[in-house]
Amino acid sequence: MSLLTVQQVAEFLGIPDIRVERLARENLLVATDKDNDGKPLFNEDDVKRYKVLAERLGGL
Repeated sequence: MSLLTVQQVAEFLGIPDIRVERLARENLLVATDKDNDGKPLFNEDDVKRYKVLAERLGGL
């Protein structure tokens, strides 16, 4: 299992960092852990599944 930072997820999804943090707060993208600064870390497979779902629903 590979963990991605907020910045890595934002780059992968093509959205701003703040939007990734909002998705985590709203539990639309579930954080697996937190880094030393308290920022969420995400499972890479979950992020990929979220991207597929978001694209099916009309885009990010």
